[in-house]
Amino acid sequence: MIRQRLARGTALAASAFLFASIRPAAAQVHRLDDGLARTPPMGWNTWNKFGCDVSETLIEQTADALVSSGMRDAGYRYLVIDDCWQVARDSAGTIVPDPQRFPNGMKAVADYVHGKGLLFGIYTDAGTKTCQGRPGTFDHEVQDARTYASWGVDYVKEDWCNTRGLDAPTQYRKFHDALVATGRPIVLSICEWGSNQPWEWAAGIGHLWRTTGDIDDSWKSMLANLDASSVHQAVAGPGGWNDPDMLEVGNGGMTDDEYRAHLSLWAIVAAPLIAGNDVRTMSDATREILTNREVIAVDQDSLGVEGWMVRQTTPGLQVWAKPLAGGRRAVALLNRTDAAAAIAVEWQELGLARGVRARVRDLWVHAERGARSGGYEVKVPSHGVVLVTITPVPGR
Repeated sequence: MIRQRLARGTALAASAFLFASIRPAAAQVHRLDDGLARTPPMGWNTWNKFGCDVSETLIEQTADALVSSGMRDAGYRYLVIDDCWQVARDSAGTIVPDPQRFPNGMKAVADYVHGKGLLFGIYTDAGTKTCQGRPGTFDHEVQDARTYASWGVDYVKEDWCNTRGLDAPTQYRKFHDALVATGRPIVLSICEWGSNQPWEWAAGIGHLWRTTGDIDDSWKSMLANLDASSVHQAVAGPGGWNDPDMLEVGNGGMTDDEYRAHLSLWAIVAAPLIAGNDVRTMSDATREILTNREVIAVDQDSLGVEGWMVRQTTPGLQVWAKPLAGGRRAVALLNRTDAAAAIAVEWQELGLARGVRARVRDLWVHAERGARSGGYEVKVPSHGVVLVTITPVPGR
């Protein structure tokens, strides 16, 4: 028993040290400082739900729905068209939108999106062709950047298909420089699936970079992307973010508990929140998950720190934590197992003094859980999460 207590005390001290000391390493990373993506970008993208079935009508209807559902006002501002909008280059080399699907051209689509108080995003690829065989941006970086700027594009996602023999840092730097040269503020999303270790070079080139393969709408895939991305915590911060891929909330492959966990964990690790469901027809439950402002506030916290897993004492029962501005902490108590279980967090694991009292607020039920000493324990449903904020009580 004494040995167990000593081991437990050592683990708590180590966790507290980790919580207090891990962030200085991130200060050595030179992220972009151009005023963009000071918090993780939020928006909506066509791919997860619609794939290549994109059109002017879909984008306009989605823009309307982002407004009427409250998603825009909750922070989802970038409306991004993924692959398959482009069909060719004209005789001058200018990229051509599909005239059947976008009969009024991309400038008109961007104007409609902007008219709804949203920002407009588009997709390209660093290679000769996109992942769906459309024209890529290779050897057209400057021309495409100018074209996108002339259309009013605010965000570009650049993929990495058909790039054999190319160097990722070089190609993404070329496109970054071309976007900057247009004079228009444009967020660059680097999407090479973590295959070229972007955590080692992408800060200073892009505003977000994929750290994982593509997500699918399943509990297993969501957790795999979380685990793969979160080990790169130290490089993320204002101006540059690790991207474990887009949200699947509302696409039908997970339960609502699993979707709440999905959004909670993306918030804890300061991931971009890019929805991918059909917002025109989503259920009330999906809308309530995606527009939970208390959860979104964890993701968008101005301190700009990516959270990490503090502890896993039993396989599948985990404590994740993220420091917030003003000395608060956000804590996700995650149950990855197939049965409900109690999970506890202790204040020392969060870098708080042993005797401190702290207020606990549950962000999914929007309820105060009182001021507690030492820690907090709660029963967490299978494949679920309890997300709380911890606020130290002054003078205690």
